[in-house]
Amino acid sequence: MSDATRPEVLVSTDWVAKNLSDTDAVRVIESNEDVLLYATGHLHNAVHVDWQTDLQDQDVRDYISQKQFDALCSRLGIRPDTTLVFYGDKSNWWACYAFWTFTMMGHRNCRVMDGGRAKWEAEGRTFTTDVPKYESTDYEAQAPDPSIRSFRDDVLEHMKAGGPMVDVRSPAEFIGEISHAPHDPGAEAALRAGHIPGASNVPWSRATNTDGTFKSRSDLEEIYLEEQGLDPADPTIAYCRIGERSSHTWFVLKYLLDFQDVRNYDGSWTEWGNLVGVPVEKGMPEDSGAIAD
Repeated sequence: MSDATRPEVLVSTDWVAKNLSDTDAVRVIESNEDVLLYATGHLHNAVHVDWQTDLQDQDVRDYISQKQFDALCSRLGIRPDTTLVFYGDKSNWWACYAFWTFTMMGHRNCRVMDGGRAKWEAEGRTFTTDVPKYESTDYEAQAPDPSIRSFRDDVLEHMKAGGPMVDVRSPAEFIGEISHAPHDPGAEAALRAGHIPGASNVPWSRATNTDGTFKSRSDLEEIYLEEQGLDPADPTIAYCRIGERSSHTWFVLKYLLDFQDVRNYDGSWTEWGNLVGVPVEKGMPEDSGAIAD
């Protein structure tokens, strides 16, 4: 980002290259949509977090428990004071998902490598297939932060109050042409297509440059504040299909545009589109300004 550097949450590839060897203080974590990508090559000393098997408890269809999270961090050699740096494919949308999950579960020092895998590779930097092994720790997370997550009842109340919501899916999903993600036509689809009434459509990818980095603050302000009329002082909810793309927008709003209260509705359209008794809208406002995902 040319004019919105946030070193406490957003670090450059140069910063990561300089700190890769500091494994006592820094743990670099790769998290991708393609869970097999890590094995083909990854940053030296980086560990892998699989968003499905590591972060999700399939029995309860929710995130892992606090005890399971502590065990995961212990296995990865993480301490409560370890600086975590997330990166991955797809302009870091899954890295932001892991960042959001770790933050929600109570780890306080999380960062994202701007540009992710694509930028690292474009710069000709080294990948390795060697999998690092770290001594297990006795990790115990700080207090979880549920304030960054919304549940369906929260969203329903927010909708009834006319609160701002950002639907970060593609326009085709938003207007109700399809009920699955266009990048994953085999994905689980909702029974109904459309969007939550009152939501605006800003596909997550509008926040990124072609090299996968985040756009400048001025460009982001133009999209979210000027075009969409969002106010950083207003409580805001972001959602997508399962909460991964919206975690990317959540990161943008919270850290790069300083929204005071922004939450990710991770149940998103998979939940809302299958609920009984909640309203659904279709169609796109003419002045939405949305572009293809």
